[in-house]
Amino acid sequence: MGYFTKRYHVPGTSPGTLAPAEKTGRAPIRILLTDYTDSEYDERELASAEACHAYLERESITWIHVQGDAEADTLHEIGRVFGLHHLALEDIINSGQRPKVDDYQGQLFIAMAHPVMDSGNEDIRIEQFSLFVGHDYVISFYPGSDDPFVPVRQRLRNSTGRIRARGADYLLYALLDLVIDAGFPVLERLGEEIEQLEEQLLDTPTSKTLRRLHQLRRTLAIMRRMLWPQREVANNLLRVDGPLIKEENKIYYSDCYDHSIQIMDLIETYRDMVTSLLDVYLSSVSYRLNEVMRVLTVIATIFIPLTFISGVYGMNFHNDGSPWAMPELYWYYGYPLVLVFMFVIAVGMLVYFRHRKWF
Repeated sequence: MGYFTKRYHVPGTSPGTLAPAEKTGRAPIRILLTDYTDSEYDERELASAEACHAYLERESITWIHVQGDAEADTLHEIGRVFGLHHLALEDIINSGQRPKVDDYQGQLFIAMAHPVMDSGNEDIRIEQFSLFVGHDYVISFYPGSDDPFVPVRQRLRNSTGRIRARGADYLLYALLDLVIDAGFPVLERLGEEIEQLEEQLLDTPTSKTLRRLHQLRRTLAIMRRMLWPQREVANNLLRVDGPLIKEENKIYYSDCYDHSIQIMDLIETYRDMVTSLLDVYLSSVSYRLNEVMRVLTVIATIFIPLTFISGVYGMNFHNDGSPWAMPELYWYYGYPLVLVFMFVIAVGMLVYFRHRKWF
């Protein structure tokens, strides 16, 4: 499971100071611009944030998407062009923020948690998705090399539905809805794995199964901690007063709120299931141990009288002049008779144990 990687500013610096991050293994920056009205559409990749300035003067909706790990210099440039607050920029470069909504004087800053499942090793990681919303623009930041917002771009290109006929707040809804709904396929995959582990527990529970259950419980705990606040984000957007979130579009944010509740319900359900499976594992292991101990106990119990008999006749007290000597030692068929007697005792004990259903 992947986790957030925090890159804090240097201790002792003033709030909002952006510290340069390490470049090793980081995804390159791409600035994708989408500018549209209900009748026009323009999409291109820009070389710098300064090139976005010309689009701000148009009567259109402008979406600037920064794909990759944003560096301090790039954030400074974007913040200067769009007048972004330095505290919000700090939250972007220091990834791992709790999902939240901040109002910076007519500009909303939103941080969300986007769960992603790697197709190769099926590990789950949670990436931070950050965005700013103004009157007619949306600026989004997403780390990594893969752009998860291709479906939104496709809707904008095709002009399907109402996305190009409404303002920036509806584009914000489309992005948030995609991020929130990304939790459903991840949880569906976890649910399938939980069912498979349940079948393994009933058949052949192993220590590998136990380790995977602990990993799943930890994964669900982290997802719950990071996705739970997204309900508050959707709820707070419903209560935003002012022109940034129009009243006619708030019903769509209510849909985001409902989806976030459904995701939390699934997480809670799967956490309970994993906890129950851990109990089942412990019960199964204890039952198997009891079965083994019961068989061993039966075997040991059967050999107790046999050991006693063989011990008695192994003492070899055969004094001819003593009336207490063992006459069986001189019997012609003494040895086979003792073996038969011991066999009858063993079989009789087995029949008795089976009758009492002790094994």
